[in-house]
Amino acid sequence: MQRRNFLLTSALAAPTIASAKLSEFTEERTEKGFVVKANESRFHEKTMVNGKNPNNIKVSTKDTNGQLSVFEYVGNEKGGPPLHIHPNQDEIFFVVSGEYLFQVGEEKYTLKGGDTIFLPRKVPHTFAQTSDKGQMFFLFQPSGKMEDFFRSIGTIKGEPSPQEGAKLFTNHDMQVVGPPLEY
Repeated sequence: MQRRNFLLTSALAAPTIASAKLSEFTEERTEKGFVVKANESRFHEKTMVNGKNPNNIKVSTKDTNGQLSVFEYVGNEKGGPPLHIHPNQDEIFFVVSGEYLFQVGEEKYTLKGGDTIFLPRKVPHTFAQTSDKGQMFFLFQPSGKMEDFFRSIGTIKGEPSPQEGAKLFTNHDMQVVGPPLEY
C-alpha cells in the first residue's frame, strides 16, 4: 500500500516539477528575435584571440539562460589552442572558409568550408588553422563560462604564455591536457 501511495504521489507531482524546471529556463531568456550583423558582436563588444583574431559573440548566454553560446571566429593566423577538455560543455564547429585540423580523442580530421564537427564534453580535443585565413562558427552547449573565457583572453596582448593560458583555462572550467597540434 505504501509503495502504491508513493507511485501515485510521484506521478501527480511530475507535472509540477516539470513546470518548475521549464520556468527556470524561460525566466532569463530574450523574448524577441534579433539579428547580429556580419563582423559584429551581440552586445557590440570586441573579443580578440591573440590580439589578431576576432571572436564575436553572436548568441549570448544571456539570450538562452546559459543553455547556449554561439561565436564567430575569424582566423588571421595559423595555429590553435592546446589540447584541452570541457567537462561540462559539448562543442560544435562549422567551418565557413579556410582549412582546419581537429583532434578529438585520438582521431584527427581535416575540415574545409561547409564541414561541421561535434566535440563531446569530457573528450580531449583541439584544432589548428592550417590555412593563412579562416572563418568558423562554433557553439557551446551549455554555455558555462566560455563567454567570460574569451573576454579574458581578449584582454591579453599577443599570445598568452603556456602558464597564463593554463590558468585561464582552469579559471573557466577547462583543463589543458596537452600541447597545440603540430601540422
